[in-house]
Amino acid sequence: MAVTVRIPTPLQRLTEGKEVVEGPAGTMINLVKELDAKYPGLAERISEEDKIRRFVNVYLNNEDIRFLNGAETEVKDGDEVSIVPAIAGGVGC
Repeated sequence: MAVTVRIPTPLQRLTEGKEVVEGPAGTMINLVKELDAKYPGLAERISEEDKIRRFVNVYLNNEDIRFLNGAETEVKDGDEVSIVPAIAGGVGC
């Protein structure tokens, strides 16, 4: 069994068009590094200096990892990770 990772549409070009990929258990940052080995360029869009970029929201089983242990959050086989890029903007005054 592995960790299921949901990839947002803007990053799917890096995962050969896959919406869902699998990675190994361990820490969140190690999961990102392992995925980058399979899908080069993914880590630089998600992380920086072993930390998750602040404009990228990562959820472990629907819980924001910022409220857990951040990049050091442990992920186990069977867990589901969702990567959600932050969206900003709107209508100015």
